[in-house]
Amino acid sequence: MKMFAKTPKPPYYAVIFTSTLKSEDPEYDKMADLMVNLATKQDGFLGIESARSEVGITVSYWRDITAIKQWKAQTDHQVAQSKGKHQWYSHYITRISKVERDYQM
Repeated sequence: MKMFAKTPKPPYYAVIFTSTLKSEDPEYDKMADLMVNLATKQDGFLGIESARSEVGITVSYWRDITAIKQWKAQTDHQVAQSKGKHQWYSHYITRISKVERDYQM
């Protein structure tokens, strides 16, 4: 069973990445795993949740906007972004939100 990200008390930020793939590609899965591994080492990273079917949704949680900008500028992440745009995704959208409240069961 996959676990939900253990985030701190709000406020914090969520980057919501929604995508559709052009086709299955084993290299995509390897890159996705690498990106999760690298993100966990970034200052300000709080956690991640992801699901993929016809549409993939990945939500990463960050301490602040500065941490998000640093992750976006990370060299290996930029390579993955470029491959995504040109090789893997037929469509994607990124949304950045401030989490002001959360609750769970």
